[in-house]
Amino acid sequence: MALKQSKVTVVDVARAAGVSKSTVSLVLQGSSLVNEATRAKVGAVIRELGYVYNRSAANLRQSKSKIVGIVVNDLTNSFFAELAVGMDMVVQSAGYIQFMANSAENPDRQAEVIASMREHGMAGLILSPARGTTSADLRPLVDSGIPVVLVARNVPGLKVSSVVSDGHAGAAAAVRHLIELGHRRIAFLGGFNDTAVFDERMRGFRDALVEAGLDASDELVISSAPSRAGGVTAVERLLAMADRPTAALCFNDAVAFGACDGLRSARIEPGVDFGVIGFDDVIEAKTAVPALTTVSVDPQGMGRRAAQLLLKQINSGDFEPEALVASVRLVVRESCGAARRTKREAMTA
Repeated sequence: MALKQSKVTVVDVARAAGVSKSTVSLVLQGSSLVNEATRAKVGAVIRELGYVYNRSAANLRQSKSKIVGIVVNDLTNSFFAELAVGMDMVVQSAGYIQFMANSAENPDRQAEVIASMREHGMAGLILSPARGTTSADLRPLVDSGIPVVLVARNVPGLKVSSVVSDGHAGAAAAVRHLIELGHRRIAFLGGFNDTAVFDERMRGFRDALVEAGLDASDELVISSAPSRAGGVTAVERLLAMADRPTAALCFNDAVAFGACDGLRSARIEPGVDFGVIGFDDVIEAKTAVPALTTVSVDPQGMGRRAAQLLLKQINSGDFEPEALVASVRLVVRESCGAARRTKREAMTA
């Protein structure tokens, strides 16, 4: 017996088509992530069952919702975990319920969880985009009238609010510090060159080297996964170079920790025989051995600002994009070798 139109739900469509609810939602949103065969199959089932997508009702539910979606690209990284903590503090104190998900740097997974959040009628979304996210991936969400705030990473061509850090200024300050310590051959370790964050930090790295008249060639840039394991891999490649650098700026603190591990495995002491600077200033940076010199971007503060910006848009109904660029500062500890230099200068004074 055919289902009555008034009772047909997304679940009914998904079951009949043999796909997930999120896939049906993506089809209804016109997402490019669904292949044509699946789109046609779901479309045929929608017509057969007589399902009607009531966008007005969906938007009305969303406008009254107290649910905020938070999607983070890598919760295993301390930086993004702290970012999430900052968002949580603001969202909860404002009386909203948060739905949090980890995309694990997978745009398909990201699309699935966002679609699921939309089904629950979220009032807005804070997103730290997965690698490879395009404006086309998120445009249906933005066009539906749901406020979106990007944090930590931007998506080129997408006109939504964002909160990012000044990666160029931070990287330049770090390299200048290493130059002041006497280093003349400096490497950049970790990260992938298909993200805006990598590009900004890379430009800061190179600009500071060129400013000082030093080598800024491609061989000094060693890409790897932005993780501790990636840091080990990158420093192993660095140590195999004929003209070995004496210091490195790392894409983030996780890579810096891995670089220190790799140096020790080669019986090279970070902060004594080799200068290391990280980026982010996660909680573990201060207690690491040696304590990590790093560019502080205050991840919890960034998370708080992103949540405040989203709630402001939800409450005012004004979704005019705002771009906030958080200032950064270099925190000098032991891993760059500054403490050793200070001690040496004191002994010769």
